[in-house]
Amino acid sequence: MLLIEIPVALLLGLTSVIRGRGRVDEQTVAPPMDWVPILWFGGFTLGVLVIAAIFLYSAHPFAGAVQLLLAAVALLFTIAAWHDQYERAHPPPLSTRAGMPHAPSHQMTDR
Repeated sequence: MLLIEIPVALLLGLTSVIRGRGRVDEQTVAPPMDWVPILWFGGFTLGVLVIAAIFLYSAHPFAGAVQLLLAAVALLFTIAAWHDQYERAHPPPLSTRAGMPHAPSHQMTDR
């Protein structure tokens, strides 16, 4: 089972990189969230957790613990993919102030 995870992880990484190349970042309207990378990483995380449960159930605590650590790392990648897609779909609002963006303040200083 462990040998299946390595090619699946490589395929997941390769397809997510290839999907990102075709995007056009210069759009006037924010694009909707792309849920595909999030679901792929989430599915991989779930698969690793299932394998960890099988190892722990079959009295292999070391292999189960390693799988749980891998699941934690996969969960971090899932959260990072979600955050990336959320930031892409919800860009910060543009400044509406006219003039210089960093105008000097006119505060009185003690002399």
